Amino acid sequence: MEDDNATNDAIKAASNPSLDEIKQPVKAQPKPRPKKAPELPIFERRNWLIHLHYVRKEYEACKMLIKEQVAETSGMCEYPLYVQALILRQMGRIQESLECFQTCALINAQNSDNLKQVARSLFLLGRHKAAIDVYSEAARMSSRDWEISHNQGVCYMYLKEYMKAKEMLKQAIQFNRHDLSYVMLAKIYLMEGDIHMAIDVYKRAIEFSPENPELLTTLGLLYLQMNQNQRAFEHLGNALTYDPSNVKAILAAGSMMQQHNDYDVALTKYRIAAAAVPESAPLWNNIGMCFFGRKKYVAAISCLKRAGYLASFDWRILYNLGLVHLTMQQYASAFHFLSAAINLKPKMGQLFMLLAVALTHLDDTDNAKQAYEQALQLDSKDVSILLNFSLFLYNLGDRKTATKHFIAFEQSMQKLKDTGAADLDAELMDTAGKLGPALQVGESLVWKDKANQPSTSPSAPLPAPPPYTDTSTEALANAPTPPTHDPAASEQNSNTRSDRVAVPSQ
Repeated sequence: MEDDNATNDAIKAASNPSLDEIKQPVKAQPKPRPKKAPELPIFERRNWLIHLHYVRKEYEACKMLIKEQVAETSGMCEYPLYVQALILRQMGRIQESLECFQTCALINAQNSDNLKQVARSLFLLGRHKAAIDVYSEAARMSSRDWEISHNQGVCYMYLKEYMKAKEMLKQAIQFNRHDLSYVMLAKIYLMEGDIHMAIDVYKRAIEFSPENPELLTTLGLLYLQMNQNQRAFEHLGNALTYDPSNVKAILAAGSMMQQHNDYDVALTKYRIAAAAVPESAPLWNNIGMCFFGRKKYVAAISCLKRAGYLASFDWRILYNLGLVHLTMQQYASAFHFLSAAINLKPKMGQLFMLLAVALTHLDDTDNAKQAYEQALQLDSKDVSILLNFSLFLYNLGDRKTATKHFIAFEQSMQKLKDTGAADLDAELMDTAGKLGPALQVGESLVWKDKANQPSTSPSAPLPAPPPYTDTSTEALANAPTPPTHDPAASEQNSNTRSDRVAVPSQ
C-alpha cells in the first residue's frame, strides 16, 4: 500500500509542476538564414546596371555591358538590345537601330513598346506607310494609346492625307489631351489654309494648358496674321509674362512696336532676346531697322551686316540693306544688295521698284525703265510703284505714259480710301500733290482736301519736280514699311501686306 501511495504522489507531482518551473521561458529555435541572395535569371541579371548607365548618358560603359550580356545570352536578351537600339538612334544610325528593335520584337512579340519603336525608326527613315502599318499592329495590342494615334496622324500628315491625319489626331486628343497633338492638328489646318480652325484649336489647347508660352505665342502670331493686333498683343504679353525671355514672342511684340514707330521700347525688348540668342539673324535685322527708324544709318548697316553674315540667303535682310544704302545715297551698294535679294525673291514687285530707283541714280535709264515695268507686272496695284514710275517717266519727258500711270495711281488711292485700308504717307501725298498739277491731272485728287491744294495752276511749270532722291525715299517709306522679322508672316502669303511688312522667324 505504501508503494502505491508513493507512485500516486509522483504522478501528481509530475502533472502539477512547481511555480518556479512554470516561470522559466521556453527558448524558440532560430530559423536558418540563407547564405546569399538568390541568383537572378541570366537574361535580366545586368538590366538594372545597363539602365543606370543609360540614364546617366554613360554610353560607352553601357555598350560594354550590353556586349557582354548579348554574348552570354547568345543574343536572346530583350532589354539590352532595346537600349542598344536607343543609343544607335541617338548616334544617327537609324537603320542599325531599326534592326535591333526588330530583334526585340521577335524575342517578345507581345510587347507593344517594341513595335512602337520599330514604327518610329521607319518614320525617321521616311517610310511612312510602313510605319503606319506597324503602328496599326501595335494598336491592336494596346488599346486607347494616344501616342500610337498621334504618331499615325503625323505619318498621314507627311503623306498629305490630311483627312485621316486630322481624324487620328482628334482620336489621340480624346484618349489623352496633350499639347503636341493640338499643335500638330493646328499645323494641318494651317497647311490647308484654314487659319480660323487653327486659331480655334489653339484656343482649346490654351484652355487645357493656359500657362504654356509657346501656345500663347503661336496664337498671338496667328491673330497678328489676321490683323487683329489687339488680341495678338494680349496673347504675346501673356506669353512674356510666363516666359520673359521667349524669343519668338519678343520678336513678334517688338515688330508690332516698330510698326507703330516705338523704336526705344522695341530695342529694350530686343536687348533681352540678344542675351538669350546672340546669333539670331532675325533679331539683328530688327535691331538694325530700329536704328534705321531712328535715322542712325551707320548703326543700322552694322547690325544688318551682322544679320546678313548669320543668314546669307535671307532676302529680307538684303532688302533692308538695299533700303538703307538707298537712303544714304550709296546707290552702287544698294544695287548690289537689291540684285541679290531679287535672285532670292524674284516675284516681289517692291524689289524691282527699288532696283529701278538705284539704276536711275546710276544713270542707267533703260534698265531702270525695264525694272519699273517688271515691278508693275508683278504688282500693278502698288501705289508707290505707280507714283514712282509716273515721276520717272515725267523726268524722261514721256508725259503721256506718265499721265496714264498717275491716273492708275489715283484710282488705286481711291480704292484704298474706300476700303479704309490706306495708311497714307505724308511724303507720298506731297509728291503726288506736286506731280498731279504738272501732268494737268491733279484737280480730281480725292485723298487731299481742296483747301490744301497748292494754288499753282495746272499750266504753270512744276517748280523743280522733287529730285529722285526724295522719290526714292518715299518709295522706300511707302513701298512697304521696312521688313522686320516677325514670326507672324508666312512664305505662303508672300504677296500680302503682312509678308512685306513683317518677316517670319526661321
